Amino acid sequence: MPTGAGLALTVGVIRLLHTADWHLGATLQGWSREAEYRAALAQLVAIAKQRAVDAIIVAGDVFDGLNPSADAQRLLYDTLRDLRAACPHARIALVAGNHDPAARLEAPRALFEMADVVSIGAFARRDGAFDARAHLSPIRDANGRVGAYVLALPYPRAADLPVGCEGAVGAVREAYREAVESARREIGSAPLVVTGHLHLDKGLESEGAERRILVGGEHAVPPDVFSADIAYVALGHLHREQSVGRDTIRYSGSLIPMSKTEIDYAHGVSIVDIDDSGAVAIEHAPFTRVVRHLRAPAKGALSIAELEPALQALDLDDSAPMERWPFVHLAIKVEGPAVGLKSELDAICEKFPLRVVSMTVERPQAQAPTAVPLRLAERSPADLFREAFEQTHGVAPTNDHLDCFERLLQEA
Repeated sequence: MPTGAGLALTVGVIRLLHTADWHLGATLQGWSREAEYRAALAQLVAIAKQRAVDAIIVAGDVFDGLNPSADAQRLLYDTLRDLRAACPHARIALVAGNHDPAARLEAPRALFEMADVVSIGAFARRDGAFDARAHLSPIRDANGRVGAYVLALPYPRAADLPVGCEGAVGAVREAYREAVESARREIGSAPLVVTGHLHLDKGLESEGAERRILVGGEHAVPPDVFSADIAYVALGHLHREQSVGRDTIRYSGSLIPMSKTEIDYAHGVSIVDIDDSGAVAIEHAPFTRVVRHLRAPAKGALSIAELEPALQALDLDDSAPMERWPFVHLAIKVEGPAVGLKSELDAICEKFPLRVVSMTVERPQAQAPTAVPLRLAERSPADLFREAFEQTHGVAPTNDHLDCFERLLQEA
């Protein structure tokens, strides 16, 4: 931890690996995704070693839910062990996202410290002021020279935000202003890397995958909450790799596809070089998928008669273990009643080594496209709340209602 202002840095380049949105423990229609996770994380570790990175930053949503399974936790610990072995000197920092159990990420702190891993679940305060030293740590090169600092900040929950600000955006802006200014008092003008788990305005969303973070009825904050003196902002929450506002404010993207809208994304990690002057170079390093995600058809919709030939054309591997079978999203067009449709589709799909994870039914243009009814597990809590509220009260919930529900959901 830094102990004084304006600590001197040696000339050189610090390299960090930025990743986020692992969502460990996530499933698709009940199918395990552990094979995908282990393959992607193995590639992450290999990239970290090959690129000789000086820091690994995981910018939130390590887990997919607030009560992660033992398997999901084991996968995290296995990955941290492998990263430490691959990059012995690297700073490893995890921060909580809106999906994460913040207290559970901080609970193993004593063990994490033995492995030189920083894990931050909530904003720390001392005597009413932001405690920079609880979030700030140096990034050193292989020779032990300090080249930058990381200010590890998690998803800002309501309890983390200062009061008396104008709206949610104003509160987030003030929280980051206070955090960065506190860090600057410790490190002077040294290059600073800041983490964030936020939805930035103008950021490209993945429909059906990312929960809108509702704070005070607002879900997005402008990129200028991050001051220009920050060398790099390592973001999580949006699953598409992208920069927002300026090149150095960046989402690394999710580890693997989390919905059918993400099939065409180049999932991977961001490699970031920062020199002692604060100049930054960024490269996206994509992963190779071990499990295919397919649409059948790639565009449009198939009739029942066209489905089997289309699946035969997918060149599926009958010898592959089930955990490597592709995930397939079907679009079916029908004329008239669809009685018995699901049974007919199941009978066809069972002939092939694939896992159907979504099915959309399209009817003639005179009728609106309809989807096969979703199971409760496929519905978002926010959507269920909206429907229940409207059925009970006859009107849609206000932003204040949605804000209260989101806070209760995060604290549950």
